[in-house]
Amino acid sequence: MKILKFIIAPALLLLLLQSSGCPHYNFTGGRADLTDTVTVSVMTFTNSAPLTKTTFPQTFSEAMRDGIQHQTRCKMVPKNGDLNFEGSVTGYTVTPIAVQGGGNNTTALNRLTVTVNVIYTDNVNEKYSFESTFTRYADFPSSQNLSAVEDQLLKDISDQLVQDILNRSINAW
Repeated sequence: MKILKFIIAPALLLLLLQSSGCPHYNFTGGRADLTDTVTVSVMTFTNSAPLTKTTFPQTFSEAMRDGIQHQTRCKMVPKNGDLNFEGSVTGYTVTPIAVQGGGNNTTALNRLTVTVNVIYTDNVNEKYSFESTFTRYADFPSSQNLSAVEDQLLKDISDQLVQDILNRSINAW
């Protein structure tokens, strides 16, 4: 009899919550209101940073498109989507972050930091729209020339930025 209480009580509670208008939650982390009929557009990001690899804004825009296609059921369109991403690369800096000891105090690590400003317009649910900056970085040994490692660093940074942006917008975290 006690076992039935532990089974029936939670089941009744779930039924009550479901009928009382609790929002639908899916366990993939995404918003339930984004179906395969929702369209998404990612405009090509522009460059506003003084020093940027010239191809990075385009590469980052493609990374955004790929991330959306792999993580959502939404349909990509060239422009005027139900969800729209646009913005610019606003920061691109290399700074020394670790100094080696000894008499010469040389730099052991450098950090490439990228900042993007994102304007996200959500026409499905306007409360999710935002304009915000996102920053990520990757470190590399100072013994390596930036041009030798830049492509891989930018890929790693782009992947992190895309995930941050999607978590804020489509996943609504």
